[in-house]
This record gives sequence, structure tokens and C-alpha cells, in this order.
Amino acid sequence: MMRPAAQQYVVTRPLYSEESFAQDHEKIYRHRKTMLDHVKQYFTCDAKRAKNTALSLLPVIGWMKAYRFKEWLLGDIVSGVSTGLVAVLQGLAYCLLASLPPWYGLFSAFFPVIIYFFLGTSRHISVGPFPVLCLMIGSAVTRLVPDEGPAFNITGFEGLTRDEQRVLVASSVTFLAGIMQLAMGVLQVGFVVMYLSDTLVSGFTTAAAIHILVSQLKFVLGLEVPGISGPLSLIYTLEIIFNKITSTNVCDVVISIVIMVVVFIVKEINDRFKSKLPVPIPIEVIMTVIACGVSYAFDFKTRYGIDVVGYIPKGYEAPVAPNPQIFQETAVEAFPIAIVGFAVAFSVAKVYSIKHDYTIDGNQELIAFGVSNIFGASFRSFAASTALSRSAVQESTGGKTQVAGLLSAVIVMIVTLAIGFLLEPLPKSVLGAVIIINLKGSLMQFREIPYLWRRDKADCVRPHKLSVLIKTIFACHVCLFVCFSPRCSLLANIRGTDIYKDRKDYINIYEPEGVKIFRIPSPIFFANIEFFRNKLVEAVGFNPLRVLRKRNKALRMIRKLLKKGKLQWTSIGFLNTSCGPINESEDESNMEELDQPTDFKDFPARIDWNAELPANIVVPRVEIHSLVLDFAAVSFLDISGLKGLKALLKELIRVEVEVYIVACDPYILEKLHDCSFFDDEVQSSMFYLTLHDAMLHILEKHPEPTQKKSDYEKVKKRVTVHHPPGSLRSRDRNVGISLKLCFSLFMVFEK
Repeated sequence: MMRPAAQQYVVTRPLYSEESFAQDHEKIYRHRKTMLDHVKQYFTCDAKRAKNTALSLLPVIGWMKAYRFKEWLLGDIVSGVSTGLVAVLQGLAYCLLASLPPWYGLFSAFFPVIIYFFLGTSRHISVGPFPVLCLMIGSAVTRLVPDEGPAFNITGFEGLTRDEQRVLVASSVTFLAGIMQLAMGVLQVGFVVMYLSDTLVSGFTTAAAIHILVSQLKFVLGLEVPGISGPLSLIYTLEIIFNKITSTNVCDVVISIVIMVVVFIVKEINDRFKSKLPVPIPIEVIMTVIACGVSYAFDFKTRYGIDVVGYIPKGYEAPVAPNPQIFQETAVEAFPIAIVGFAVAFSVAKVYSIKHDYTIDGNQELIAFGVSNIFGASFRSFAASTALSRSAVQESTGGKTQVAGLLSAVIVMIVTLAIGFLLEPLPKSVLGAVIIINLKGSLMQFREIPYLWRRDKADCVRPHKLSVLIKTIFACHVCLFVCFSPRCSLLANIRGTDIYKDRKDYINIYEPEGVKIFRIPSPIFFANIEFFRNKLVEAVGFNPLRVLRKRNKALRMIRKLLKKGKLQWTSIGFLNTSCGPINESEDESNMEELDQPTDFKDFPARIDWNAELPANIVVPRVEIHSLVLDFAAVSFLDISGLKGLKALLKELIRVEVEVYIVACDPYILEKLHDCSFFDDEVQSSMFYLTLHDAMLHILEKHPEPTQKKSDYEKVKKRVTVHHPPGSLRSRDRNVGISLKLCFSLFMVFEK
């Protein structure tokens, strides 16, 4: 195929000012809604809208009506039991981060889960303690009720033990954070999570992981180290640990090392062989049971002086009212707890919603977590979110809905009411070791710092200090300064010109069949990349990731049918050789493979996805062959936007849509090269200098069918073939090509 640079074109059209262009080309009048129209629409109520509102506030009604008992119930039961065991362990372990007695972690793994079952929109996350939130709760707790010295002078502390005072602080902070989340959900400000970029969240979680690691050293080493809060608390804690290092309990160290080594090895095995293992090996639970039994059998507490979980009371405590004075003292801590708790849970929920092809509602998630935290705090639990490892267990063991979460809460309840005493001899060093080994993912994010520094110094040095409150305010100002949700549009050619305008604004336009031109009118960065993705999916009329998965599922099924002999390949296509109809099965094994490019290596021919498929297989049709992205107004692209753009381009390319990017700023193009943006799928050849260049190339590559040619004249095209100096030859050929883009005024001349 001749490269576009070997051809030339000259455009002959009038010279236009804005006024003369408006006179020559009639514009369509479009009524635009005013603020008053939007307000009226928002407060308009009818039976259908009331029903939709009720269903949105209680999502459980929607998915329970579609619950497939025969297909899903067994998976939910297995997942619920597995997740419940992990939740018990993590509840006890993460409670140490909050500087509270361990059994209160069981409350946080129970009460919020019950509320989320009814109000949450994610079907796969496991609600409960999250280590970063526990650390933030612990910071507020130790500030008001320190290990050494008197507690703050707060009404309501009189007559309470130190642990009871800490529980009151933790529950009050959680209650206040829940109120903030509920208020944000009611006010429909779930978009706030978009102000937290990937690098910002990564920086915060990595810094928190360091604090968590240091806070657990005292349990791993068997030392008595008072809780310290405030600036440089990390340094002061390390100083105390090093001063007391000679008092290390060798038994605690040996137990911790054994636990960490075994858990690390088995987790690596789980990751490497996850496609072959029916369920991940619950190694933390196994090692905890073994350590608990060995500690009880050899009486580690008495013989070696190790610190154990100790007495775990049976049952639940009476509800407690929050302390308003604590609200005043901890409002600054409560806001970042509310934001981080929601942001982490929403991010994890979004991953699973994309993987399993359903939608989640950010505002409803805020309401769900707000009510969960308010309800849980009334029963002395602390702030709940989700932990990635626990959610991974719930999803990978076959969990389909929050029925699995409800069953995990039942397991936690059984432990709390009946068998909690079996965990009393469990060494705290085991819990500390489990926490540390689960920090691997967060600590490994350190490897991203050199990459970010080389690729985007501004993104790398974005503030990662002290609290998420500072970061959120900074990021909000950046976003509001740049842009948030600009007006995207589909463009069309103005007949007889090389000018492209919004297709909704003009009458005399031309749109080639199978081609979409999408204009992006602002920078692309962490806060709006998802907005652009949604707008683009809406514009092209299909979700490329969903189509790709459907195609790979269809290929998987066709291969099985060919292997069983129920399908045969003939010269005219597939032939169904079975007696009856073949029902499409829902195969969700190896979901990661469904996101890979379609592989026809063992097929006799490629499949036409827009034709009728065999065996009752239905795949969404893709009606376009080319997509042009107009980058003329894109002046900035950060790392989050770059990653999101590349993922979207790959999805489109894998469903056989040719993507062209035009009018890209040289700075952005240089940045894409520096960030290793291009690979075997996303290639630099997709970039064109102007929109018109890309359209001419597309129309030459995909000429209009003869029967659809318009009355426009065929364009005489002269192609110059270049040879080495001294042997330049020119050949003229008249090529009848219907450009149909009103190119009757476009003349292609020999150079």
C-alpha cells in the first residue's frame, strides 16, 4: 500500500471569515437547556422515576430478582465461608493498627457488611477493615488517648478504662466520617473520587504502608513501644525500637519469620498458578490455625513471654452514642478517612464491575458506606472500606453477589458468639507478620517513582504529605483550573471544503459510512479520562471491551463445539451437526484471557463478526471500521490519562476498529514516545498531521461501494512515483475513486 506521504492534494475553496462561513452554510438551531430547565427536570417526579429512585436506593432488589440460585448459590456459599475466615483474621490483625483491643475488629467485619448487602452496588467487594483506614483511626485514637500520659479532657471519659476511651474515640470518628459520606452521597458528589489521581493514591498508600510496617515491628520483635502520633512520629518510633532492640523476644521473631516466609511463598504460588488452582490457598488462615494450636500446646505466653490476643468476650455490646466533643476534636481526621475509605472501595469495586460487566453508582456507594459506618459505629466498630486481598478471595473463590458477603458476616458472627475463645492463644506477632506480608503490593509501588520522575516530573512530585485532605484540596484546584467535563462532539465534513464541524450544527454535511470523528476539546488527565471514555463509548455506540469479551467467549465456545464434533467447517462456513439447538453457556473461567486479542490460529478462516454466527451465538455488531480522534485542543496529557488512553486504543484495535489521532501537539507526541506508549498494537503510524489527511487516507483504504456512489464527479488523481536521483520517472494514471466527501473541488496534482 502506498504511504500517504507519497501523494499530494490541493484544496480549492473560498477564503472564509466566521461571518462569511455562517452566511454560506446554514446552521441548525438547537434549543439548549437553561439552568432553570435542569432544575425543573431534577425535581420532576412521576411513578417511573419514583420506582427507579427506590431501586437505586436499595440495589439489592434489582440483583436479587435476577439471582440464579442453581448457578450462583454454591459459589456464593464457598466464597462466603472462605472470605469469612479471612475476615476474622484480618479483623483481629488490622485492629492492632487502630490501637484497639483485637476483638473489636470482628465488629467491623460484621455490622458494615450487613448494611452494604442492602445498599451497595458492587457485587464482589468484601466490606470491612482496611489497613490504611485503621492506621488513620489509630492516629486519632493515640492522639486523644496516648499510651503514656493523661487523655484529652473530654466529657464522657470519666469512669472509663483506657481501652474503653479509645473505643469511644474510634467509634465517634467513624460515626462522623459516616455522616460526611452520607451527606456527600445525598448531595450527589460521588465525582469527588475522580479528583484523586492514580499517582496520588499510590503515593499515599505507599507512605501509609511504611507507617504500617513500622507500627508492626513492635509485635514482630516482641517489644513494648508506646503509640506516638504527630509529626515525625515514624522517626521517634524507630528510635525507640532501635534503643530497645536488645530486648527482642526471639520466639516472636522466629514465629514472624516463619509465617512471613511461608505466606510469601504460597502467595507467589497462588499468583503463578491461579489459572490452574480451583481456589487460592488460604495460607493466612492455615498458618494462623497452626500458630494458634502450637501456641496453646506449648504455652508460649508463659514459657516464652510472648504477647497473645488474650481474652475475647462472647457476644456483642450494647449500642453507644457518639461523643459530640470528639467530633470537634477529630473533624480534620474524619474527612480524609471518609474520602480515602470511599476512594479505595470505589476503585476496587470499579475493577470488578469492569471485569464482570455491570455498573456501579458512585453516589450510591457513598450512601452505602455512610450508613454502614454510622450503623457500625453505634455498635463500636471502626471505619470500614474494603481490602483488595479480601475482595480477591471473595471473587476468586466463586462469589457472584453480596450473598457471599452476607455469609462471610455469618462466619464472623459465629466466631464472635461461639468459638472466639479458640483464638485467645494466638500470638500478636502472627497478626503483625500477616499485616506486613500483605503490604507487598503497596511497597512495590516504590518502583514507579523512577518511571514517574523520568516521564512526568509534575505528576511525580504532586504533594504526598501528611494527609489526604491537603492532597485533595490541591488536586481539586488543579482540576478546576484546567477543566473537568468539557463538551465532546462528533464532527462531520462541510461539503466542498476541508472543514469539519459539529454534525449537530449544520445541514450540508457529509459523514462517510463506517467512520466516526470524535473531538476531544480539552487536556486529558486523571480527573476526566473516565469521562472521555464514557463519552467515546456513547458516541461510537458500543463498548469495545464488552464486544471483545463476547468475541473471545464465542471463540472459546466454537472451539469446544468443533472439538466435540457438533460443528464442522465447510467451504460455505460453519455447519451445525448436532440434532438440536446449542445453548450458549456462561463460562467465566480465565476471565483475563477474554481481554486479549482474538486468536484465530487454529481456525481455517477468520470469522466475520457482523455475519450470522453458528450455535445460537450472539455477539454485538461493530458498525464502524475507522475512528478518528481530533487532538487539536488537547494541550496536556498526564500519566493517568496516558494509561487510560492506551487501554482504550487497545480495546478498539482488538475489535478491528482502525484508530487515527490527528492534529496532536508535538509536545504530547514526544511525551508518548518517552513513556513507551507505542507497541505492536498501538503504533505511531496512527498519528496524522491533519484531520483531512486522515480522512483522505481512510476513504482511499475503504472506498464507498459502487451502488452507494453519489452524484459527485469522480476525481482525477495523479500519483507520482519517486525514484533515486537521476532516474526519476512519472506515471500518470486516471483512477476513478468516489471520495463522496464533496471532494469534487479537491484536485490532486502531480508534484
